[in-house]
Amino acid sequence: MKKEAVTFKTKCPECDAEIEVPEDVISGEIVSCPDCGLDLEITLDEKGAINVKPAEIEGEDWGE
Repeated sequence: MKKEAVTFKTKCPECDAEIEVPEDVISGEIVSCPDCGLDLEITLDEKGAINVKPAEIEGEDWGE
């Protein structure tokens, strides 16, 4: 019997597209919206609820 991966579904805050989040996601993990490509950071609250927010990407500081 083949076991399918369990995922949660949430919506992209930018374009409202449906995003699948794996059951074993960890807080701080980055997922990308399949429609608009926005990088989203996954956060888990104390009750285990999944929240997404746009990921803050820090650029490299090359000392210039």
